[in-house]
Amino acid sequence: MFFEQVLRGDIGCAAYVVGSTDAGEAAVIDPRIDMVDEILALTEREGLRIRYVIETHNHADHVAGHHQIARRTGATIAVHEDAGVAYPHRALRHGDELALGEVRLRILHTPGHRPEHIAVAAIDTSRGEEPWLVLTGDSLFIGDVARPDLAVPGQEGAARLFESLHDTLLALPDGTLAYPAHVAGSLCGRVTNRMTGTTVGFERRHNPALEIASRDRFVRFMSESLPERPPNLARIVALNMAAEPFEVARPAPLSATDVLRLREDGAVVLDTRPVEAYAAGHVPGAVAVQLDGSQFPNRAGLVIPSEARLVLIVLADELAPRVAEKLAVVGFDRVAGYLAGGMASWTAAGFHAAGMSQASVEEAHALLRRAPDTQVVDVRERSEFDGGHVDGALHIPFHHLKERLDLLDRVRPVALICASGHRSAIAASLLEGAGFARVINIAGGMNAWRAAGLPIAGGPRLAGAAVS
Repeated sequence: MFFEQVLRGDIGCAAYVVGSTDAGEAAVIDPRIDMVDEILALTEREGLRIRYVIETHNHADHVAGHHQIARRTGATIAVHEDAGVAYPHRALRHGDELALGEVRLRILHTPGHRPEHIAVAAIDTSRGEEPWLVLTGDSLFIGDVARPDLAVPGQEGAARLFESLHDTLLALPDGTLAYPAHVAGSLCGRVTNRMTGTTVGFERRHNPALEIASRDRFVRFMSESLPERPPNLARIVALNMAAEPFEVARPAPLSATDVLRLREDGAVVLDTRPVEAYAAGHVPGAVAVQLDGSQFPNRAGLVIPSEARLVLIVLADELAPRVAEKLAVVGFDRVAGYLAGGMASWTAAGFHAAGMSQASVEEAHALLRRAPDTQVVDVRERSEFDGGHVDGALHIPFHHLKERLDLLDRVRPVALICASGHRSAIAASLLEGAGFARVINIAGGMNAWRAAGLPIAGGPRLAGAAVS
């Protein structure tokens, strides 16, 4: 048996290549659209012909790459018969098996996260008849299970998930290796563990969700503390079910005058440079989402409408295709282009560059004592805020800021804080775009605030792992 995991840490996605080196055949499971070239290079290097592309379900958090792999290799796309997709495919049922030489892929229908959800048990018959590993898709995670509220009412989905877990996945031998379609960073569950694989037996014994023997208690547990719903959810599901493949935009170089014209015509300027570069000078009104910060696709999707026409500001021109590919993961395809030459070309054309005020945590603490009318807005998620925050801070997650501007006084200064300074920079750019003139980003965020020993309200005095 050949087995390899392909990871994308930005929003915690995992795809798999499983096959037979003896037969020279393989299947690809849950490929993301920006994994296609890597997967094809991998299979070519290993001498494997891709016979199947299997989707465990219609993904809601990322655009899948099944169309692209099938088009370039002639592989058959395989999904559960309840998936309702518009493209040609092999319809799978519970118990079906796909043969790849001595390797058999057994289909396990595991509804709950979505009605059509399947897991794939891989059996190497040269070694035995038991599954060696199971690809659990979005049913069983590492230390968690999938959220049940994305496709059906949460209670109904949770009840079906309970049955799938206990009647199907936990019926596998304890030693079965288990690999999920999502790891830490995904919005499809509450998983925070950085491991990328586990076993059925370990999860049986140590997964909090699997320790709950009562269906009713499980349903209640699965409705608590769910993360924000994936941005552009309905659009992404529709794209993944569509007959035609989604195409990654090819951004064109634009002059400063082009960018100004597009901005005036309603395009959104997305600045993907590091926060420090954005603070030093940016196109007025640009939305700041740092490319190399965690969660770039999700964060862009949470604050920019999916139908928006985009103009990119990148740290270097050669990064523009990479940014376009990352945006395609969450369904953005209207990328008009990028500012060629970056901000240097903007200022060389004589256009004004706006700045963003930043303060260290020590400077921010002194400011709050000196000017107590300053509004502190904590833009993290509720669980983070409840774990400890600046005394007197107003809690508004960055992705809800535009709809709650009426909670802020436009005259008084606003100091924004998150965990590290990335999300608060997004929030600062949104406030600038909304006309707020006195905005301060607290660099280093609560991670630096705690490290400096500054006073904290609520939650434990000592922080856990840093969050960006």
